[in-house]
Amino acid sequence: MQNREQLIADIAREVIARLAVQLPAPRPAVAPSASQDGVFETVDEAVKAAGEAQKRVAKMSLDDRGKAINIIRRICEDRSAELARRELDETGLGRLDHKIEKLKLIKRVLGVEFLRSEARTDASGLALIEYAPFGVIGMVLPATHSAPTLASNAINVIASGNTAVFSPHPAGAKVAAYAMQLFNREIERELGVPNMLTTVREPSIQSAEQIFHHPGIHLLCVTGGPAVVAAAAKAGKRVIAAGPGNPPVVIDETADLDAAARAIIDGAAFDNNLLCIGEKEVFAVAKIFDAYMTAMRAAGAVELDKQAIERLTAAAFTFDGGGVGCGRAHVRKELVGKDVSVLAQAAGVRVPANTPLLFGETTKDHPFVVEEQMMPFLPVVRVNCVDAAISAALEAEHNYRHTSIIHSKNLENVTKFARVMNTTLCVHNAPCSAALGLGGPGYLSYSIATPTGEGVTTPLTFTRQRQIVVGGGLRIV
Repeated sequence: MQNREQLIADIAREVIARLAVQLPAPRPAVAPSASQDGVFETVDEAVKAAGEAQKRVAKMSLDDRGKAINIIRRICEDRSAELARRELDETGLGRLDHKIEKLKLIKRVLGVEFLRSEARTDASGLALIEYAPFGVIGMVLPATHSAPTLASNAINVIASGNTAVFSPHPAGAKVAAYAMQLFNREIERELGVPNMLTTVREPSIQSAEQIFHHPGIHLLCVTGGPAVVAAAAKAGKRVIAAGPGNPPVVIDETADLDAAARAIIDGAAFDNNLLCIGEKEVFAVAKIFDAYMTAMRAAGAVELDKQAIERLTAAAFTFDGGGVGCGRAHVRKELVGKDVSVLAQAAGVRVPANTPLLFGETTKDHPFVVEEQMMPFLPVVRVNCVDAAISAALEAEHNYRHTSIIHSKNLENVTKFARVMNTTLCVHNAPCSAALGLGGPGYLSYSIATPTGEGVTTPLTFTRQRQIVVGGGLRIV
């Protein structure tokens, strides 16, 4: 019996030994540098993973791309409160209720339904024009709308068959990475494709530069200020640049002042005026100036007097020459995106708890007019006539050609304003948000490409035109 048991044991050991030779070695544990649902240690790893994913995304049916997009839309809706709270806690910018709304609005971002093909025929044959993916898109995110911009751009690029490597602003990097992991995890579970969206664990200026110059990045989309746009432009690649804005508002003597006040407060107060399309300064003609200020007070905004504005200015800006008005003004980050109560305290006044916006009369060369200040204080400038208002608005907008707003019942004035301003978005008798489909016929994206001219981005923004030609007499009609 003992010899038999020994024989069985020997045979078992031999079988196990042979299997050990034939079977592949066990997979090592996940290394710290490996992907964690799209988050990598290095830019090179992030780009290569997105490149592998893009090969599969490009071959996916539009229905499957639509499923990936619907996952992003659903997560933004279902987890809007959580993501908004994370972003506010991390960045300290804006208002929680409006950050929640920005995420819930992601369902309005255009997806595969916006794609199209075109065809033309003549006696020589047929040409089919398709919109093909670029490949891997390098994308810079702002601190002001980190998770919403990530989701918006992700929908656009996936719809058009691309993938993306994101470079979040360091101030909003944690919430961006967290949202991306939620998206990737669910997309991989449902569709089997990992890493459609990638990033690095510790984004920085250096990692952004690496993304700009990486040979595996085929197109750049930058949402941010002039400095990051200029840095991307040096990479020698096509850049879609969503640059700065300083949107002016013109109010002429024919405007419905009560409606104008409500619309302007809705736009300028949204997320404490962080939106690049938000109303930043108002030019009201003298004939209706006082009545407009009354309408603003009636709509719930609180007016600051000259002394309070001076105190707020000293708190909100630094000046090259030291004191207020001495040299060029620079916005202090400490007050950007802060609540009305914080600005009111800096101005030395007390306001009701639910005050949506502060406002007050200034000159046209005041720092709050000249600089894109992103605070819930609205400077109002008195001008002689509508022509003077348009001229002042053009100067304040700095030729960014981003967004401009007019309140008027005079279509000649509206036409003149639109032609002179020549902005990507021009809004008439509505809050700024109407330009993005919120109470108006526009469509939503959190990247508005003004310096490079693409406008409000869509899936087609991230495509290249491809023409397929069939020679001969093929004709449909």
